[in-house]
Amino acid sequence: MTAHSTAFTIRPAQVADVPVILGMITELAEFEQLAHLVIADVPMLQEALFGAKPACECVIGSEGDTPVTFALFFHNFSTFLGRKGLYLEDLYVKPHARRRGHAKAMLTHLAALALERGCGRFEWSVLDWNQNAIGFYQGLGAQVMPEWRICRLTGSALDALAAAK
Repeated sequence: MTAHSTAFTIRPAQVADVPVILGMITELAEFEQLAHLVIADVPMLQEALFGAKPACECVIGSEGDTPVTFALFFHNFSTFLGRKGLYLEDLYVKPHARRRGHAKAMLTHLAALALERGCGRFEWSVLDWNQNAIGFYQGLGAQVMPEWRICRLTGSALDALAAAK
């Protein structure tokens, strides 16, 4: 963090943060050149984060009272370890707040949370063209696993497979 910046804090997201989270999700999608895939809206995110059966959690990083980063995560499970893991779906830092240590602070916070919850792993994905992020993650000790590929079914492909019973 630079000398001129305001104190950085991390806290669990609240219902009132959902529009801000959606805004940062949209900014992230634009950065990744995937904005055309964003269909999430405030009610959907509010249900996912704060509904009767939350699907995920989110923490907000702020400079003073201004949110500048978010991390959305959930638990997965490792059959090999026989333990749950923490999966980071998205981490985003607004451009004006980058290079101040916020991403590292968010990852450190989540790593500590994973250990506190008894997780055997803390995992996330990174786009293969994002060399800055890959180098940053490796610098933190993360292992980029090139032998693994994400498989995904959505839309009509998901419908077709589900109908093939």
